Amino acid sequence: MIPLSYATPEEEFVIRRIGGSPEVRKHLENLGFVAGGNVKVITALNGSMIVKIKESRVAIDEEMARKIMI
Repeated sequence: MIPLSYATPEEEFVIRRIGGSPEVRKHLENLGFVAGGNVKVITALNGSMIVKIKESRVAIDEEMARKIMI
């Protein structure tokens, strides 16, 4: 398992685990990041990432990406 922040752009991954405080986990869940779901990194630039999750594009910062394990 590695954090999403180390993922290769344009490759699809399966989310294995979501870390962080309960508030952070709930926020990520509301955005669609759930264990077993698929996520694809569209682009990564200056610590921020744009990812495709459940047919939506979401921008997250590097700190959030480190809490999503793939």
